[in-house]
Amino acid sequence: MTFKRLPSLCVLLLYSALAANALHFYLDANEKRCFIEELPTDTVVEGHYRALEWSEAQQKYMIDDNLGIHVEVEEVETGHKVTKSKGPSDGKFTFTSHEAGDHSICLSTNYTSWFSSTHIRLYLDIVVGSTRPDTEHDRTHVSEVAAKVRDLNQKLEDIRREQQYQREREADYRDLSESTNSRAVWYSVVQIAVLILTCAWQLRHLKNFFEDRKSR
Repeated sequence: MTFKRLPSLCVLLLYSALAANALHFYLDANEKRCFIEELPTDTVVEGHYRALEWSEAQQKYMIDDNLGIHVEVEEVETGHKVTKSKGPSDGKFTFTSHEAGDHSICLSTNYTSWFSSTHIRLYLDIVVGSTRPDTEHDRTHVSEVAAKVRDLNQKLEDIRREQQYQREREADYRDLSESTNSRAVWYSVVQIAVLILTCAWQLRHLKNFFEDRKSR
């Protein structure tokens, strides 16, 4: 499908509406409504739409779960299709401009009957993002992240050294405890040996004492 450029006044009005980030319009079944948006290269655009269908019974616009919205975005100069999506009556679309220039944003319904008299009220909110990445900001951010990583590495190294120190202290305490226990065991053995020798000496002395008295 070929898209025509809107008149200057319409474009001006459209830009005024987009600057306010919201507009609404009406369309019928099988009708496609297109808007022209001039975009720089590598610009992120996000749009949110909400479609309401006229209800004869209720005499007001209402949400219809059967209603769907088709979104097509093309570069006006080259005819290159940037994106084409289908969504519910309340949805979003996002695309990035690959080339600078006018872009055609077209919306239509999923109703295909030419004899349908369905009337749609469509709310559209378009947000244009940044044109190109801030290299200097990215470098600063990377530098900050690198500094934080270095700080974390330094803290991890300090924690590792502290853990190593604690393990060494634990090993020293374990060696000291084992040495103390070993000394206590040997001290107990020496005490027992001294007691045994003392008892043996006393028994021998008493035996000699009674033998001398008996011989007299």
